[in-house]
Amino acid sequence: MSLAQNVRQAARAVAEGGDPRQAVAGALREQYGVGGGQAPGGGSGADPADFLAARDQGASVDTRIEQQSVWLNSASEALNRSKLERGPSGPVHVICPMVIPRGRSLLTMFPAVLLIAVGVVASVVLSATGGDALLNPFFGIHYWVMALAAAVFMWWRQGMVMVPDGCQALITRFGKLEQVTGPGRVTLFNPWKRVSYIVNTTREYPFNAPIREAPTRSGVKASIDLFVQFRINDPVEFIYTLGAVRGFQEKLNNAVSETTRALIYDQEASDIYDMVGENTTPLLEQLNQQFSPAVELTNANITHAEPASQEYRMDLAAPEMVRVAKEAYTHEYELQLRKEQDEGDLNKELASLNETLSAIQADIATYQAQMDTALERETNRARAVARQRFTEAESEARANAALLEAQALDIRAVSAAEAPEILNYRYQQRVLDTLEQLADRLPQVVKIGAGDGASVNFLRVAQEIVGEAGGELFTETDMAAIRTRLAEIADRIAGREDEIARLLAAGPSTVTAVPAAAARGDEDGEQGAGTAGGAADAFAPPAGEGE
Repeated sequence: MSLAQNVRQAARAVAEGGDPRQAVAGALREQYGVGGGQAPGGGSGADPADFLAARDQGASVDTRIEQQSVWLNSASEALNRSKLERGPSGPVHVICPMVIPRGRSLLTMFPAVLLIAVGVVASVVLSATGGDALLNPFFGIHYWVMALAAAVFMWWRQGMVMVPDGCQALITRFGKLEQVTGPGRVTLFNPWKRVSYIVNTTREYPFNAPIREAPTRSGVKASIDLFVQFRINDPVEFIYTLGAVRGFQEKLNNAVSETTRALIYDQEASDIYDMVGENTTPLLEQLNQQFSPAVELTNANITHAEPASQEYRMDLAAPEMVRVAKEAYTHEYELQLRKEQDEGDLNKELASLNETLSAIQADIATYQAQMDTALERETNRARAVARQRFTEAESEARANAALLEAQALDIRAVSAAEAPEILNYRYQQRVLDTLEQLADRLPQVVKIGAGDGASVNFLRVAQEIVGEAGGELFTETDMAAIRTRLAEIADRIAGREDEIARLLAAGPSTVTAVPAAAARGDEDGEQGAGTAGGAADAFAPPAGEGE
């Protein structure tokens, strides 16, 4: 069984009310055996290699102090720059609190030397040719004055030194300290004086001193990282008393190692983790006594402390693992209970929402039925109104048609009474038009016999076919009867003129359009309005009657 399963079982037993010591002891006994440690025979126990140290994971970085030899123009950049390098045992943080400036170079004096050499050669040549070297327009006395001025300016420029801000420079002559100057410009006219060292006295540099292994009071090895910050107060003491960079680093490493090992030896192995972040003021005072007044350590912190043995780290982590597993199991159980409660609340809320949805759907169905009923009622009412108006309009149209037809007949009768020849002429013309239309469909007439008596009168035959007897349209008796009633007919015509004038003034009568709801009901309510539709169709006039 794996370590995680054993820890989970122990946490479950503690959560159920068991004794924590017995639960932990049982889990350790089952995992490692009675005596603890890794299970023999390569079983599925905990591996000490799984408990890596922070230093093995790259959390600890060594610090190296170095000095560089640079030109004066690059001194400020070198003093304020730090870098990270890869060392044989891991990453190394490199700092540079002091630089050694490079001396004057003859290369910068080359222009002045070249001018002097050219002047000497020119003087020799002029002397050999018999010329006056002092009065020559090119290499006369003025040339030597200019060459001397150039040499003096270059020598002065080489003697001007710029000390960076926050630093102090040590000026020596033949290796002897002559002067300590602060930041700013310093002019060295003496050619034997030079700036030997430039030290940064304001910046606080970090220094990490890791102790790989040191015994505790119980004999267990422990590793500690002590992080300190230092500032150089007296550059003279720093260089000539502490031995500059190399001597200071060696002494600082030894002092930190000695102090830290003494601090580790005073601790128990089980309390080694408590050293991280504890008060280090006594440690800082003890270190300052060794480096004062050259260097001042401004801060000291223990950033890492743990047993160096992986087996011991595993033994110390077992109770913590049980505690964490217990908390995890308790949290998981609480989450499960909360999940069940949330699911129950969600189910109740879902049921309530479903009931609300059913009520809303029932209301929608009720409202839809009411809407359908109202629509059908309005449709039937609109159709009844339409049929009523259509019947009224049809009756009125037929009455008007009858009136106009009677008026036309009376006018025709008056016209026939006054001029029957015109009426007869129109009748005969209409008969001829009818015969002309039937000319292509007349039957074939065969003549039998000879002589004038056997001739065929085709016009008479055609008249007989269409039912024309060939007599007069109106006889004298008919005309006499019409003339006797002429006054009566004229009175009827005059009596109808006012009514016809009102009809012509009113214009054509229209029927109000059926509402849109009734028109839409024709499609949606076929079953509810079938009878009414059939009754409306029964009142529709036949084709051609309105014409």
